[in-house]
Amino acid sequence: MEITYTSYLKINELLELQELESEPKEHDEMLFIIIHQTYELWFKQILHEFGKLKSDLEEGNTWGTVKTMRRVLTIMKTLVSQVDILETMTPLEFNSFRSFLGRSTGFQSLQFREMEILCGIRLPHMKQAHQNVPEHIRILEERMSEQTLWESFGMYLTQKGFSIQPKRENEVGLIFNPSERIQKVLIKVMNEQPEIALVCELFVDFDEGLQEWRYRHVKMVERTIGKKKGTGGSDGVAYLQKTISQPIFPDLWAIRTEF
Repeated sequence: MEITYTSYLKINELLELQELESEPKEHDEMLFIIIHQTYELWFKQILHEFGKLKSDLEEGNTWGTVKTMRRVLTIMKTLVSQVDILETMTPLEFNSFRSFLGRSTGFQSLQFREMEILCGIRLPHMKQAHQNVPEHIRILEERMSEQTLWESFGMYLTQKGFSIQPKRENEVGLIFNPSERIQKVLIKVMNEQPEIALVCELFVDFDEGLQEWRYRHVKMVERTIGKKKGTGGSDGVAYLQKTISQPIFPDLWAIRTEF
């Protein structure tokens, strides 16, 4: 059978995946579904890029790292811009179908939790949200055993003659504590190695991009449901606000005052 645009991209199957739960069917539920399905597709691509990024880092491949990071950063900007589309939906329009979502919640996004884990974040609800899905628990635990981006970055610096050797020190929150020892190495790198300094800056760009997405997400939720509980019984805005301005590479932020 000849491959066509429709068959290659599975367009017919893709367009059947938007199943509205509201009864009668609410117009804006379609937008809600498509936006979140699109998020999941981008999360899948970011995880795909993370695999290459870690390999590039561990092999000391600077320009491979730069290219991959720039792609991830562009995807992050796309994630942020999609909030603009979702915000065209008013609180009344969202609440017209919200009750039909049951206990489903963004906390159940397996791929976003995988992304957070690879960034070095460990939180109790990561597993709790999937406690009834053993396959999801297995995937999360496998991710937790992988090298994080920061550990792969440490291997990259070792390849370049610098050693930071990050150590996992926490079981909850960010698993790496800020380190003056590491910061001294990073300051030396930034002053003496412009190519490596570029990689450092791209890591900061990603960290900032993730914080920006969290901020836009929490403000979107706040303007849509206010201070109400989130679907699935989560704390909604109250929890999301705690995630804002929590850097995943704190050592790269700490050295800003030294230049």
